[in-house]
Amino acid sequence: MTHPILSKIPILRKLVDERFLEHRRSSSSVAGIASACLAACLFEYRFFFNHVWSWDLLSIAVVFVVIKMSMFTWYRLND
Repeated sequence: MTHPILSKIPILRKLVDERFLEHRRSSSSVAGIASACLAACLFEYRFFFNHVWSWDLLSIAVVFVVIKMSMFTWYRLND
């Protein structure tokens, strides 16, 4: 099974399949988690060593947690 829009492009029809889309989804998920963890670590570093609250980094980490928990709940309730 291929993606309906990508299957209309002749060159991509053979290249894009379920495995490609699954790898893209999982790699995006890992990249998002790594970015949020980095933001949380930078916030903690600046807070503990420089005694400065970096509200931008804290907001990135909090938004990540809120989105991740809401998606967990959404998929659990709609399963």
